[in-house]
Amino acid sequence: MARVVVVKSLKSKSKGRTSVKRVRNTAGQVKTLRTLDAGSRTFGADLQYVFGKNVAKARRDNKRIIGAADVAVPKR
Repeated sequence: MARVVVVKSLKSKSKGRTSVKRVRNTAGQVKTLRTLDAGSRTFGADLQYVFGKNVAKARRDNKRIIGAADVAVPKR
């Protein structure tokens, strides 16, 4: 699967809110895209929100694939 890299200026005209967009990938599937404004006054809270959503998705995917949400590698 090819990844799309978007390069643009970090300065934005937004009010500093996390932007959540629904976009379609090259296969036509709908994906959620969350972006952050680096110059936002609420950057810390926005980053925590996006990180939490990403962790929740990873845990759901692991649960679906492996059967457990968090898997620790056993010591050898």
